[in-house]
Amino acid sequence: MKSLVIFDLDGTLLNTVADIAAATNHALSANGYPERTVEEIRSFIGNGINKLFERALPEGSKGMEEVLRIRASFIPYYNEHGCDATMPFPGIPELLGALDGKGIKLAVASNKYNEATCRLIRTYFPGIRFSSVLGQRDGIPTKPDPAVIYEICSEAGIGIPEDRESILYVGDSEVDMLTGANAGIPTVGVTWGCKTREQLEKHGPVATVDRPAEIFGIAYP
Repeated sequence: MKSLVIFDLDGTLLNTVADIAAATNHALSANGYPERTVEEIRSFIGNGINKLFERALPEGSKGMEEVLRIRASFIPYYNEHGCDATMPFPGIPELLGALDGKGIKLAVASNKYNEATCRLIRTYFPGIRFSSVLGQRDGIPTKPDPAVIYEICSEAGIGIPEDRESILYVGDSEVDMLTGANAGIPTVGVTWGCKTREQLEKHGPVATVDRPAEIFGIAYP
């Protein structure tokens, strides 16, 4: 049995693409830039919002000053509208409840800014006990740097590398697979998010799953 299961947020626990796309296009339009398609924005997600905006801006306008302008328009809009269309993926609430019921510690490690990460978890999973919910914060490197994983494990009282096999990290992108690899912990890829099975398996997860229930069988065999 695993002692701790750490989840990515966007594309893993929650389908947030529509709300991220709406807020991104609001920010782009408000600053005089062309909007992007939902599928384009889906492909930009995964490395934090600054990288999202850098990718969404036209060539020649990708400097940090413009990224911060877009961010300043995005955050108030997303804070107000970030739950308009977002929903848990089918089977995720049941998975979290089952793991929690077995006494397995649960945590979230996201590259979404911390305020929104915590709000979404409170909104959609109010009955689930999480040992840590951590999003992107100033001064903390974003994934695939493993700093957030080490912080979560420390808070849970689980050591790395000595307890590495008691931890599972679950995500939907190459960033997540690399985060687990960089932390030296087993990683599971999920196919219902933004990336394909082939993209995930390039980075050596212990498993790639199509349904949340499969994660329970890995965490509690």
